[in-house]
Amino acid sequence: MKKLSYNNLHLNLNYDPLTGIFTRKKANTNCVDLGDIAGTKKTDGYIEIWVENERYLAHILAWFYVHGYWSENMIDHIDGVKHHNWIGNLREVSNQCNQRNRGNPKNNSSGVKGVSRNASNGNWMSYLYIKGKIKRLGSYKEFDNAVCARLAGEQCVGWEGCDSNSPAFLYVKEKICSSGRTGE
Repeated sequence: MKKLSYNNLHLNLNYDPLTGIFTRKKANTNCVDLGDIAGTKKTDGYIEIWVENERYLAHILAWFYVHGYWSENMIDHIDGVKHHNWIGNLREVSNQCNQRNRGNPKNNSSGVKGVSRNASNGNWMSYLYIKGKIKRLGSYKEFDNAVCARLAGEQCVGWEGCDSNSPAFLYVKEKICSSGRTGE
């Protein structure tokens, strides 16, 4: 794929950094009118835009449009929603960090990634995967303690900047906020 130039991107599209929406600056013979919203939502949730006979993902184009360079890293949606392409929701991250910024797997039954019930003794197991290997963080009678161990493990290995949707963080935050304690 050839890389679209910054000038050609700006000649073809407008981008609204508050909404994340691209609109066409040029009409063409393919039923595209000036001002039309550019892009199509793919089955995986990302927005794809054709520019100069090449396909681009909208979040990557948004980064390039605003910052003026093609990132060598991944462009991550902070909120985890693949079509939320406003610039404040996008950040450059490593591939490893991007892989962590996922919610719970579909087969997760505890509600918190990295916490599961041990069928043999009923305790809650807490763990991390680091470089493809499991790191056990302990066995706990109380679910809350297993979640806190998972959150502490994430923070210990420096994941707090990567996983903005950490189920452990969101669970602990909800527990603290709902109990009336705000840390102030």
